Amino acid sequence: MKIHEYQAKDIFRRYGIPVPQGEVAETVDEVKKIATKLGKPVAVKAQVLVGGRGKAGGIKLAKTPEEAEEGARKILGMNIKGITIKKVLVTESVDIKSEAYMGIILDRRTKKPVVMVSAAGGIDIEEVAKQTPEKIHKFIVDPLTGLLSHHARELCFKIYTNPKIAIEASSVLVKLYNAFVGADASLAEINPLVVTPNDEVWAIDAKINIDDSSLYRHKEFEAMREVTPDEATEIEAKSKDLSYVKLNGNIGCVVNGAGLAMATMDLIKHYGGEPANFLDIGGSSSPEKVINAIDILLRDKNVKVVFFNIFGGITRCDDVANGIIEAISKMDIRVPIVVRLTGTNEDKARKILANSSLIPVSSMADGAKKAIELARGDNEHSY
Repeated sequence: MKIHEYQAKDIFRRYGIPVPQGEVAETVDEVKKIATKLGKPVAVKAQVLVGGRGKAGGIKLAKTPEEAEEGARKILGMNIKGITIKKVLVTESVDIKSEAYMGIILDRRTKKPVVMVSAAGGIDIEEVAKQTPEKIHKFIVDPLTGLLSHHARELCFKIYTNPKIAIEASSVLVKLYNAFVGADASLAEINPLVVTPNDEVWAIDAKINIDDSSLYRHKEFEAMREVTPDEATEIEAKSKDLSYVKLNGNIGCVVNGAGLAMATMDLIKHYGGEPANFLDIGGSSSPEKVINAIDILLRDKNVKVVFFNIFGGITRCDDVANGIIEAISKMDIRVPIVVRLTGTNEDKARKILANSSLIPVSSMADGAKKAIELARGDNEHSY
């Protein structure tokens, strides 16, 4: 579960991480009142659960309450990556001498938390990792001992030459680790961690993603949940007995079984394509589930082709075939559909699809290659 910056900062405060004062506002008048109460230059920051708000104009600096009011007028109601901004954080503005990055995520390879620090803070850390990975310093934490002080100091001395600042930053890093563990987070991040001209250390931004599987232990987080459009679709899919996660590619995948779904996405990537989603119709199927799956999948305008990859066991291939035929008859489907059906009742399925305009394939590999060709527009197909 993603939460807003102001909510993440509340968690940071509980663990003693230094964050500037600030309050959240939903109207221009509230912004002016908060800026007046703080009595200092402020930053007005859009609260949105996607990245890139700074580049989109979602952060405004203001020296006076009137400037804060004007900044809020520009931010509230603006659209960032399809999301309308309904609230802003009004927070003290901090003079910056240097910026650094601190983050903790779960490392799937070692199954342990990995702590990362970099002197290249304040910018897109993914780009730093891609272009200059040597600027990111990592440490795998043994969860039995946690992040010990000397581990944190060793990391912080890699990014700060001033011993006093390195030690102070290492204290922040230990507190960040404690917040990561205490909140059952899958990610905790400060970007940037700044040093002021007076050599004070502040976390002026905060990001925490809560592990959904842990929410039963954290009833206090339930009120923080704000469903994004993608999450709303995932929740709707779940209510229809489908497992759906949107991705950024253009090949829509409909598969039965999580393992086969992962293998299908891997195969598409292997041959140079990009899956648009994870979609598992489950171990038992019906025509209605197939129709629901296609309906949800085609709401993603990036989808250029649909690839059905079904290995029939409990799932019957003829049920899936009937669902596809029924969907085509009821829906205005304008993308080609590649179908690989093998297993239970595949002969019946083959007869059902015999006179359709669907594109049959005999193997996963053939299906992935064909879907990639069609997504690239190498071949045209029409119904």
